[in-house]
Amino acid sequence: MLNCIAVDDEKLVLDLLEDNIRKIPFLSLAARCKNAMEAAEVLHTEKVDLIFLDIQMPGISGLQFLKTLSNPPMIILVTAYSEYAIEGFNLNVVDYLLKPFSFERFLKACNKAHEFHNLRTSNSKDTELPDYLFVWVTYNLTKISIPDILYIEGMKDYVKIFLKNEKRPVITKLNLKAIEEKLKGYHFVRIHRSYVVSVDKITSVKRDLICIGDIELPLSDNYKAEVIKLLQR
Repeated sequence: MLNCIAVDDEKLVLDLLEDNIRKIPFLSLAARCKNAMEAAEVLHTEKVDLIFLDIQMPGISGLQFLKTLSNPPMIILVTAYSEYAIEGFNLNVVDYLLKPFSFERFLKACNKAHEFHNLRTSNSKDTELPDYLFVWVTYNLTKISIPDILYIEGMKDYVKIFLKNEKRPVITKLNLKAIEEKLKGYHFVRIHRSYVVSVDKITSVKRDLICIGDIELPLSDNYKAEVIKLLQR
């Protein structure tokens, strides 16, 4: 099932899009939006797989809105203006519906989005990262569960890996940069020259401190902007 929203400043077009969406079993309409700002609000609260997006709207146009999205959902442009087609496809849209369009043409565009979603989902499963890593502890290779990692403290050529439900950290001969490389692709962030934390374990930010429950870790000014941006996605 693809969760989708329809964005258009014309009520009649929104009505048509809603009617068409409800006829297609693999689509679910999450919201109708009259402009880009309403759509932006929905994207902050809903998981959206597909946007039916008008180009010419008051305020921010559909293409301007699309360019503001760092990780946009699939986009099907819906417009009365054919001259924007090339720019739209340069932005990797799935399809381009020219008003007025038939239900058959609408269904064709939706099928393309459905096929693309299935392909992307299949590829992501094939490249799924393992939920563990191995590190040397004294003379033994020790398996570390990545979801159990709270944070990591660097000490020159060694790091301490702090795990939930464990009183003592795991100490291994790696520098912080090396452990960051091992965790690339996972949900971790550097907060200080000596600390990397699991983003999922952060409970609050207090000025220059990162809190993981009762644990308080220093948040450096050099990393603060990136950390705050990451937490507000």
